[in-house]
Amino acid sequence: MTDAERVGAEIWFNATAGNARFFTYVYQQRLGVMIDWYRVLRSDSRDDRFYRWGLINDPDCCKPGDPACPAKSYDETYGFDYCPGDDQLLKHVGKPGYRDPACDLKDVPLAKDDPHGPKDMRQSTCDLEFGTSTGALGLRKFPNPKFDKVKWLKINGGQLDSWDGYTAKVTPRKDREAPAKSHLIDGSIEPPYRIGMSCGACHIAFDPVHPPKDPAHPKWENLSGTVGNQYGRFAQILGSGMAPNTIEYQIYGHSRPGAVDTSAIPNDQVNNAGTMNALINLARRPTFEEDIIKWRKTNQCPAGGNERTCWCEPGKDGKCWERGRKKEFVHHILKGGEDSIGALEAIQRVYFNIGSCSEEGWVNHLTDMRQLDPTMRGFGQTPFDIGQVRRDCPQFRAIEDRLDEIRQFLFTGAPADLYQARGLKNNTALIEQLNKQFGKGAVEQGRAVFASKCASCHSTQSPPFENKDFRTVSTSPKDKGMRIDWLGNDKLIPVSEIGTNRSRSLHSNHMQSRVWEEYGSETLRAKPGDPQLKEPSDGGRGYYRNISLLSLWAYAPFMHNNAVGPEVCGGPVDEHYHSPYVDKEGQRLASPPPCVVFDPSVEGRFTLYKASMKELLNPAQRIPKVTGFNSAVTIRLFPKLGDGKIERFIDTAIRFPVGTPAARIGNFRHKELVGDLVMARVDFDKLKAKYVDRYGAEKGEQMAKTIQNKGTELLAKPGSILEAGADLREVYSNSLAVIENDGHRFGEDLSDKDKDALTAFLATL
Repeated sequence: MTDAERVGAEIWFNATAGNARFFTYVYQQRLGVMIDWYRVLRSDSRDDRFYRWGLINDPDCCKPGDPACPAKSYDETYGFDYCPGDDQLLKHVGKPGYRDPACDLKDVPLAKDDPHGPKDMRQSTCDLEFGTSTGALGLRKFPNPKFDKVKWLKINGGQLDSWDGYTAKVTPRKDREAPAKSHLIDGSIEPPYRIGMSCGACHIAFDPVHPPKDPAHPKWENLSGTVGNQYGRFAQILGSGMAPNTIEYQIYGHSRPGAVDTSAIPNDQVNNAGTMNALINLARRPTFEEDIIKWRKTNQCPAGGNERTCWCEPGKDGKCWERGRKKEFVHHILKGGEDSIGALEAIQRVYFNIGSCSEEGWVNHLTDMRQLDPTMRGFGQTPFDIGQVRRDCPQFRAIEDRLDEIRQFLFTGAPADLYQARGLKNNTALIEQLNKQFGKGAVEQGRAVFASKCASCHSTQSPPFENKDFRTVSTSPKDKGMRIDWLGNDKLIPVSEIGTNRSRSLHSNHMQSRVWEEYGSETLRAKPGDPQLKEPSDGGRGYYRNISLLSLWAYAPFMHNNAVGPEVCGGPVDEHYHSPYVDKEGQRLASPPPCVVFDPSVEGRFTLYKASMKELLNPAQRIPKVTGFNSAVTIRLFPKLGDGKIERFIDTAIRFPVGTPAARIGNFRHKELVGDLVMARVDFDKLKAKYVDRYGAEKGEQMAKTIQNKGTELLAKPGSILEAGADLREVYSNSLAVIENDGHRFGEDLSDKDKDALTAFLATL
């Protein structure tokens, strides 16, 4: 690595940029969601951590009491792993004065053409906030200066190494359908650590070419920072302190391994989990000219100018930023290309998405799921203000000043070639093996199939494709032997054309007036909606990118939600796995196919790849998947309704019955329902007009009367339960898509021989 790449790697692996405060305080208090960090990170479960949570153990950490471990008991570490730097960190639990290891990061010199040079005015590296490892890569711990040892011992039965009293859930009152709660929500008790998250948490995983012999005990040579953790259960981690019968758990807790809803915290009420992508050959990834409004570096601002359009950092003469509109070539980032103002900005947005600068500039723009008054803050979203957060948050500036180093590190991500993973001399030797397995000449036959059926979407070369070599290496010295073909054109395609589950494409956070508005290009938002969809798809929604197929053999299952291919899990007793398989009527299968246990070995990946390719190319043989809820979920609401004499708050609830698809809950607009209940009382004609316009005269009037009757029932029976049956779900769902492994039927008409040949060829790329 170059010095710049090394600095970028250290930041990617370790920097939390202040989000430990978010995960310790703001997450619970502002969003009402609890994380049980001890349940996830307790050291006595280190050997099971990968299979339970999909987390990657830090090779440099150890279990207290192990022969070579400096910590001799769990008391010393409060039940966590012992990691490098803990000799200093543990001295500051319950005390101020901790010096963060990030302060020792040595910056590389500024680029000669940097507008903010030549004087180095970068924000202090201390504000990157590294802390030390928790024992799981990407999750970092910090000493909590507010920790009270006496209180901790009292609540945990006199034990320092146990968090059981702190995390134990209290049984709710029997007369209420309320979820169990724990001291995780008790602000008077502070844990010994504040836990933060780096970008590496979702992106560090096992190198497909050099997998570990034992996933619980990897070495550094077994790991990659750009591969993407296709085993990580971050959805379940983020909801690990919640009872299952809460709306928050349902929003956070149902993604497959390797997928996470990046809109779970900046919630847009679209259940849209997506995979944690591998970052490969980024230098060859296509770019597109788009119309962009954003902040750009400059060295001065006009005297007396408006800081909303040009701002200089106080005390740092020549370090200024100017906001304006220009056309630039940018990447399409995220599943639907929503991050579209530049790669550096997309990298930085990840830090906000995991809680950096939350108090200074983020949480007040988010939706409060329980705020029902449209006149109050938190009812809906407002746009994150990049200029304001740059001004007010030093952690923002610390990351921003080093974004190019992170970019340079990410550009080191290279393909994982199967021939290397198998220890073969070259790709020719792999082709010989594959031809023996799939039939004589299979790889060349597969290349021809790919050229005629797939390359128009999954190649960056120009047609015609018949004679193209899809493994051609660039001769440019700057490409350092990189292949010229990224194996995806990254163009945005209407989701109805692809046919896959459309919920992710309907994600709305980059639309105008939404939280990530400033990270979406004007070109994106000007794209027309998909006329084939029932749901709204304007403002840039309703599209998926044509992604790269580099190293496809290593990244099964497939699609944006990991739903095409066998289900994977941590083992037969995986507490998080619930079979999603249903019959044609949507009923759970009594004897579903078993899940495939996590297996990062070369053969394990290849076996999963073959099975996933079979499902991909034979859509008629796929068993439908619908992630369902195995107990009722109740959301308590207190709408203000008038009965003709007086307005009063009504104690009521919406209940989702057992078997409700999780997507129905995550996509359900309960706030609009409450608004319609009010409208039904004060202006029924307006409500009727709303639904006649949507559904036509007969059905629209029927819908309006149904809603009116629900409101009348609630007034007559305070405390009653409003069942979210099919009638309400149809009206108030942001996405009506339920089947998770639909679509991408391209190739289903190929012969079996061609399908096998294509499977063989793609394994060589």
